[in-house]
Amino acid sequence: MKKIPQRMCVSCRKRANKSDLMRVVMMADGQVLIDGTGKKPGRGAYVCKNKDCLNQAIKAHRFERGLKTDISSEVINELLNEANKLCDTSEEQ
Repeated sequence: MKKIPQRMCVSCRKRANKSDLMRVVMMADGQVLIDGTGKKPGRGAYVCKNKDCLNQAIKAHRFERGLKTDISSEVINELLNEANKLCDTSEEQ
């Protein structure tokens, strides 16, 4: 029996399967982006794939704390746009 990795949402603090969460990663060059594969190198922060959790994490600056860096408003807007697409597709399934 294969063990399924668990991660904690930075917003609601619930544990879930890694595949059920969305990963935001800070690359070695300082670039912050959404990791759709979950395999990009760098420091990662996980959030549930729902808009409420995502908005709460952004509002409370939880990505900044989790990634230990400042995130510009441009990157936050980019994350919101990408994440909304991701959340919409996961809610349809």
